[in-house]
Amino acid sequence: MERLQKVLAHAGVASRRAAEQMILDGKVQVNNTVVKELGVKVDPEKDVILVNGKPITKEQKRTFMFFKPLGVITAMSDPEGRRTVADFFEDVPERVYPVGRLDYNTDGLLIMTNDGEIAKRMMHPRYEMKKTYSLVTRGIPKEEELDRLRAGIRLEDGVTAPAEIEVIYRDRVKEEAKIEITIHEGRNRQVRRMFERIGYPVKRLRRIQIGFLTLKAMRKGQYRDLTDREMTRLLEELGMSNKG
Repeated sequence: MERLQKVLAHAGVASRRAAEQMILDGKVQVNNTVVKELGVKVDPEKDVILVNGKPITKEQKRTFMFFKPLGVITAMSDPEGRRTVADFFEDVPERVYPVGRLDYNTDGLLIMTNDGEIAKRMMHPRYEMKKTYSLVTRGIPKEEELDRLRAGIRLEDGVTAPAEIEVIYRDRVKEEAKIEITIHEGRNRQVRRMFERIGYPVKRLRRIQIGFLTLKAMRKGQYRDLTDREMTRLLEELGMSNKG
């Protein structure tokens, strides 16, 4: 169930604010009843919604992979005027939203969708959607220190779940290490905090994979629809394979 004005905006009827005014003006009907109150929730898949007597067009469900660059806010707008992920999707008629987030100083793979059920399940712990990050540390952590992360380490918001960690290289000259870490939690700045906790701050961080989806062959700032095969597999892994 979603707020009526949100459904109208997603259907391309008007902006959210203009849709609210349409409701207040009595121009919107839901199941043959005029709605004049804001906050009414509807099911866009089942309810019959009319604007000025005409049915709205249901928004096509779309899911994208997006290579978020550094210095971009994972939000649809920013009061400080910084660039947001929404700026890259201005030519997409559907209003898609980010699934989860990537920090301003982190680049990499982000899923954008207007399918609320997909977004909800991808972020739900039950489905343990794994996320893999490539990072470079300041200093070279020892294996026993990385083992603390592999086992789960206590942060200020609790103990992390066990992580998968692979060292790609150790550079004694630059005093840094390149590491790939896979987690399935989504705590704020989790990877950076994990490495700070063992005394090796992260210099560069990129998310390279979510589940089976990877950044392969994508450029910074680029997005693309999931292929039919990818969508089929994603729906299967999220328990939505019978989704119409």
